[in-house]
Amino acid sequence: MRFNVLIVAVFMITQARSIYAGEIQVADTTRSLGEVVVVESAAKAPVPLLPLDVKIVGSTTIDNSMESNLLPVLQNHVPGMFVTERGIAGYGVSGGAAGSVSIRGVGGGNKVLFLIDGQPQWAGVFGHSLPDTYVTNDVQRVEVVSGPSSLLYGSGAMGGSVNLITRRATEDGFSGSVRAMGGSYGTQKYGARVGYKRHGLRTLGAASYESSDGSRRGMGYWLANQYASVSYDFSKHWEAGANVMVTETRADNPGSVELDRPLEMWSKMLRTTASVYVKNRYDVSSGGIQAYYNWGKHDIDDGLRNGQPRDYLFHSKDYNMGVTMYQTVKPWDGNDLSAGVDFKHWGGKAYNTQKADGAESPIVDKHVNEIAGYAMMQQALFHNVLSLNAGVRLEYSSQFGNEWIPQAGFVFRPLSTSRLKFSYGRGFRSPNIRELYMYAPRNPDLKPESMGNYEVELRQWLMDSRLNMGMSLYYIKGDNLIQSIMVDDAMKNVNTGKFTNKGFELDASYSIGREWMLTANYAYLHTDTRIVGAPKNKLFGEVAYSPGRWQFSVDVMSIWGLKTESTKEDYALLNARAAYSLDFRNPLTVFVKGENLTATRYEINYGFPMPKATVMVGAEWKF
Repeated sequence: MRFNVLIVAVFMITQARSIYAGEIQVADTTRSLGEVVVVESAAKAPVPLLPLDVKIVGSTTIDNSMESNLLPVLQNHVPGMFVTERGIAGYGVSGGAAGSVSIRGVGGGNKVLFLIDGQPQWAGVFGHSLPDTYVTNDVQRVEVVSGPSSLLYGSGAMGGSVNLITRRATEDGFSGSVRAMGGSYGTQKYGARVGYKRHGLRTLGAASYESSDGSRRGMGYWLANQYASVSYDFSKHWEAGANVMVTETRADNPGSVELDRPLEMWSKMLRTTASVYVKNRYDVSSGGIQAYYNWGKHDIDDGLRNGQPRDYLFHSKDYNMGVTMYQTVKPWDGNDLSAGVDFKHWGGKAYNTQKADGAESPIVDKHVNEIAGYAMMQQALFHNVLSLNAGVRLEYSSQFGNEWIPQAGFVFRPLSTSRLKFSYGRGFRSPNIRELYMYAPRNPDLKPESMGNYEVELRQWLMDSRLNMGMSLYYIKGDNLIQSIMVDDAMKNVNTGKFTNKGFELDASYSIGREWMLTANYAYLHTDTRIVGAPKNKLFGEVAYSPGRWQFSVDVMSIWGLKTESTKEDYALLNARAAYSLDFRNPLTVFVKGENLTATRYEINYGFPMPKATVMVGAEWKF
């Protein structure tokens, strides 16, 4: 099977054109004019000028995937990104959970920072990622940086950053969509959104719900998400707005298949995020100020003690609030100077309650303050043939003190159809509250993890940009890796030392007329440490055909050299989608999709086998 997959993928790579064009990956929310990419809103820094590996996945890619969660979409289209999964029943938290994201082998422990409209989604007090909150219904596009982006975002962005840009009303009057689908294992998914735009006012509301019985008994799951935003353009230069998102979910955990009988464990999670902002956009300057508040509540019945269910429930509440200010100015021709200040206050508490009488037992109640300033300059030379970039960030934490973050690089364009990037960047991750203060391995003296990243990217456009091929090479040297090891006959979290990751990535795609599109990407990772949930080889290829009202696509994901907790997995997955659009007053699209159509047996989380073939059928109406 893998041999066939390799033949198909190599064919695609040799014939393909990347969906990345211009300075960054083309999404339907950007438009490319040669080397110029226009992004809708003011960002912390001009993304097209960054010497980093930046990819944008847009709304057409997101919508055509027919996925309700963003992570599978990103994993397919971002080389080097891998997401641990537990199947059709969401990701969950705590025992039996998945959703750990790695980029180029750096992940787990929240080393890849997720943001929503620039708001850092710092993990809850027990240090778990929150993948179930990243739903497609709310998101217009996703900006992914492969490699450290701590210069702009600080702690947590050591391995990279994933910025979810939420949807906005783009058409005058009312517009929106309604989607429903159902399929294998009693799975149901519903979503709706409606937007309104008039003059400078934009509003949007979205809601989604999904549930599944899961591929095993005792693995049920449900999730409800709501999002609302409002913004107003006071002029073509000034905009103010606010948004709020609420997600609630429950995931059941039957435990490993090796147990004599399924367990009845569960976790419930409530997450909220809200922000207000003011942005400005001028020819010579752009920027903004944003205040945000994120809050979460978790209730968990998890694990065994002496072979019996625990007699208590775990609870935690966490918060993450802050203010970020940033501005980019053009002091002279070809120069962009970006500067900003970030303040973050985060923390929370955890406690247990006895099932018998509700008595509380405190575990931890801590918080951390962080304040940072950064500056970055980008200078274009020789009529934009060469662009130089350099910046530095100083971050102060009440827990560990000061941290300096440098970054430098260049972008060289010898021809209008060629580009070479080089960058060096440093990233770091603060230890979370669980590592510092919770449970027996806790260690309040932990230092931040850090790493340096060297990267070269070469990209070539051919055949009027219909053929686009890219290659990236990287070398990562990390230090102060946090691990739990035996110290004086007891487990303890310690900074164990260094690690080295190196590898390369290829991406390519070819647009054949208006109907055919071939895409593929491949990532190779070599590391000197054992990394769980980061494959040595990852290959993705897709063929899309769109004749008239029909849309067809077939894709293959092949993974080999993936280490789990106690095994190594090699597998290939075949997926397919078909859709037909009916033209009433507004378009109605009916679709069917199948995943793992060859019923491959594999595990990503040890003891939690992934589902065999699954099928979903649905319809979407846009108005």
